[in-house]
Amino acid sequence: MKNGSQRKFRVALIGTGGISRGHATACENLERAELTAVCDVSPEALDRFARQFDVPNRYSSIDELLAAGEYDVAVICLWGVLHAEAGIQLASSGRVGAVLCEKPFTQSEAEARAFVAACREHGVFVAEAFKFRHHPMHLKAEEIVRQGGIGQLLNVRSTFCTNVPPANRRPEGNWRWNRAKGGGAIYDLACYNVHQARFIFDEEPESVFAVQTSGVEVDDAAYITLAFSGGRTAQLSVGFDGWASQYVEISGDAGLLRIDKAWNNENQDVALDYHSANGVETIPFPPTHQFTHQLDHLCSCLEDGRPHRISPENSIAQMRVLDAIAESMQTGTVVRM
Repeated sequence: MKNGSQRKFRVALIGTGGISRGHATACENLERAELTAVCDVSPEALDRFARQFDVPNRYSSIDELLAAGEYDVAVICLWGVLHAEAGIQLASSGRVGAVLCEKPFTQSEAEARAFVAACREHGVFVAEAFKFRHHPMHLKAEEIVRQGGIGQLLNVRSTFCTNVPPANRRPEGNWRWNRAKGGGAIYDLACYNVHQARFIFDEEPESVFAVQTSGVEVDDAAYITLAFSGGRTAQLSVGFDGWASQYVEISGDAGLLRIDKAWNNENQDVALDYHSANGVETIPFPPTHQFTHQLDHLCSCLEDGRPHRISPENSIAQMRVLDAIAESMQTGTVVRM
């Protein structure tokens, strides 16, 4: 993806887990971004990352990274339980212009408020990394809904299931199944569905009800209903146990939109099916890299002063909903927002 801007945005990655490779690839793809530094507590992980990406500066801690230089963008790719602490440290350092934080933004609304407050206090731009929000397919779906293409919006149904064998869903094997590291289906998977529903309805739910399938330490699956104004709903099904599925259906009284590969579709052909009185129109989209679109949007915000698609207030509200889902799963009751 080429851009005529002369400015080079210096990017630092915090953590070298799997998601960091998507962000590093975005830096390679985007002419106006340059991956200048990376840090991780594991020397082996840093070495593996360095073999894959040509990064000039490697550090074993955020302290070392910040002491060594200044960065236009720092991308947090750590376990969820570390997001707020790392974000506050980066924002308070005076060495970082913007923070892009992987989902889930934090582990609670209270943490999200503290993170955002630190960024505001120190004049640091902050955004949550939901890559799908920048995919042309999702932008087209939003356009159709906002222009009344499906009539009155009534319902969203979506899934995010990954079909991981039970023997592989062990706390010691991956953060996703480890409570202390911020794992669980609602934090790893449902955050996508929740954010998408809130974004399409363009409002916050009035109440939440959720049930879970418990794993060794965390929720292995969750079934969630978000009730919006006027009796409208979002029905979300997520889990590590269910057959692989990641569809979205957006229903109105005059049409329906369906996406079959909604979330993880890097470099794949995708399509948006638009059902209306005129029949079914399939709108194709060529392979693209969502992380690249995401970084490009952030750079444009920093360069032009435009607001980000995902505001800090939105991320705080997102964590408020995830808090309510966790409460509902634990208590078995409807949580009023």
